[in-house]
Amino acid sequence: MDRSASESLRQWLQAWRTCFTAPSWEHVLVLVMGALLAPGKRTVSSCLRMTGRAEASNFATYHQILNRARWSSRAVARCLLGMVVERLVPSGPVVIGMDDTIERRWGRRISARGIYRDPVRSSHGHFVKASGLSWLSFMVLTPVPWTSLIKALPVLTLLAPSERSNRQRGARHKLLTDWARQGALQLCRWLSARQIIFVGDSSFAVHELAHAVTRHATLISRLRLDASLFTPPAKRTSRTMGRPAQKG
Repeated sequence: MDRSASESLRQWLQAWRTCFTAPSWEHVLVLVMGALLAPGKRTVSSCLRMTGRAEASNFATYHQILNRARWSSRAVARCLLGMVVERLVPSGPVVIGMDDTIERRWGRRISARGIYRDPVRSSHGHFVKASGLSWLSFMVLTPVPWTSLIKALPVLTLLAPSERSNRQRGARHKLLTDWARQGALQLCRWLSARQIIFVGDSSFAVHELAHAVTRHATLISRLRLDASLFTPPAKRTSRTMGRPAQKG
């Protein structure tokens, strides 16, 4: 990178400086510049190639930023969320979309991967499996100044390990809705002074998630066409007979 581009990038990313150590920060600047310039897939190798470091002897150091270096992704996400909300949603409710995606990966060393249903290639009568990592992304839905469309700006992404991976590590398996509840509550704490509306597809239309976030935010999701909606069951008294009612 030339000096002018480097100085502009330092000023642009100054809000994230406290999230990294001094050596890691210099490598992060190179990766960000390469990600902005690289066409196609933005891999570490592509970033190094675009910044003229394809033959660098310390290329492994840049890969270690994503797997070994000590920095908090949660702190980076909080800083990014604050900047997006301050610049693009200064007033009114903050609409956050939730969606899961599969990053297709194969390999024995990728411990968190699993076998999932491919939502793109599958249909009602045809089931296609895909091997990869399951990610849950929270995105701020807001119009941007240079277009009239609503853009989804990712601010927090969580990895949902497969059930097989959790079983091998002896950890309790969390469903996708469990990760959604944890991420939604985290965003509510970061934006405690704002009104938040979470929007998701039918995968997030579960009672546990709705009850967890209803005190702090609003949840909008799709219901099944044959969904049965009932009021809560009446409270039992000393004279109530029979089994406890499940529906109102």
